[in-house]
Amino acid sequence: MTASEPCPCGSGSVYADCCQPLLRGVRQAGTAVELMRSRYAAFAVAEGDYLFRTWHPRTRPADVDPGGVSFERLEILDTIGGREDDQVGEVEFIAHYRAGSQRGRLHERSRFEKRAGRWFYLDGSLPA
Repeated sequence: MTASEPCPCGSGSVYADCCQPLLRGVRQAGTAVELMRSRYAAFAVAEGDYLFRTWHPRTRPADVDPGGVSFERLEILDTIGGREDDQVGEVEFIAHYRAGSQRGRLHERSRFEKRAGRWFYLDGSLPA
């Protein structure tokens, strides 16, 4: 992905002005939804190190492999908290993807927690 292409997170901004600085460690996400969007972008561009670094140490797996799936579109459905001055937040989303010739979607409500001034993905659940 080039810096001048639209960001895969669907914000409407170019990658260089949106998620790329977060993935490169130039700056940190200011809100839970910004972290959610950047993690989606990391899946889309196969940046497993960023996914690992932004996963809460209490819940993250030993290894994160974002490969094998082509992410096509992100829809943010709802947010609860997760603003700059909050310590916790939730983001409900649908991630549209393709795995080989099959299309799918992941509908999740993700929980985020701020630790030492940085947002981390804590865990997620599938809405009923």
